Amino acid sequence: MNLALSLFLSGIFFTLGSSPVQGAPKDPPLKQQSSYELMSAENKAMQDDPLLNPAMFWVGDGETLWQQKMGSQNKSCSSCHGDAKKSMRGVATQFPKVIKGQLQTLEGQINQCRVGAQGTSALAYESKDLLALTAFVAFQSKGMPISISETSANAPFLKKGRQTFNERMGQLNLSCAQCHEDRAGLKLGGSLIPQGHPNAYPIYRLEWQTLGSVQRRLRNCMSGVRAQQFEYGSLEMAQLELFLMWRARGLPLESPGVRP
Repeated sequence: MNLALSLFLSGIFFTLGSSPVQGAPKDPPLKQQSSYELMSAENKAMQDDPLLNPAMFWVGDGETLWQQKMGSQNKSCSSCHGDAKKSMRGVATQFPKVIKGQLQTLEGQINQCRVGAQGTSALAYESKDLLALTAFVAFQSKGMPISISETSANAPFLKKGRQTFNERMGQLNLSCAQCHEDRAGLKLGGSLIPQGHPNAYPIYRLEWQTLGSVQRRLRNCMSGVRAQQFEYGSLEMAQLELFLMWRARGLPLESPGVRP
C-alpha cells in the first residue's frame, strides 16, 4: 500500500472516529518522546558517533564558514560572535524567537546577520552553506533542553502555529495533530508514527541522502496530504516551527540528527 493510499484510508478512519464517545475517559497526555527512540540500533549508533554521522560534514563546513570574512564589511561570524563554542551555546534551543517585533527562525537570523552585519547576500533555503551554518550553530547546543516559553511577545505567533498544527488541510483532510498526537506510536505504511518533535534538525535523512531543515520536512508532510505547501522562510512556516519547538520544550537538542 503506497503512502498516499495509507493516508487516505487513515483520513477516513479519522473522520469516522473523530467524535469521542459521550462519557468515555480521555486519553492521558502523551509523554514526550524523540523519534530517536523509534530508530533501529544501527541508526542510533550512526547519529551518536561523530565519525559515523554524515551530518558532521556539514558541521565542519559550517565551522569554516564561521571564520570566513565576506561582504562589504569584510566581517566573519566570529568577528562579532567570537568563539561559537561559547557564544552560541544554548542559542538554538531558543529559536524561533521574536526579535524587534519579528518572528525569526535560526536560518532567518543567520541571513539577517549576513545582510545587516556582513553586507552580503542572504543564502537560499536548503542551500549547502545555510544548512552548514545552521548545523554548526545548533551543534553548539547539543544535549541542552529546548527552552521555548510562551511570552507576551510570541503569544500571537504561537497561537497561529497551534491553529495550523490542529487544522485539517489538503485533499486528504488531515491535520498534523491527527498523525503526531492522535496516532503517534501506531504504524502507517509499515513505519511507526513519531510525535513530530523538531529537536534533531537539521537532520540527515537516509531517504534524502543529504541534510535538510525542519521546513523541508514540513513541506514534505504538506505534500503528503496534498495540501498547498508553505513557502520557505514564510511567516506561516515560522509560526508552525515555533509551536513545534514549544511543544518539544524540555527535550534535549540532538542536532545534527540522523533519521531513516
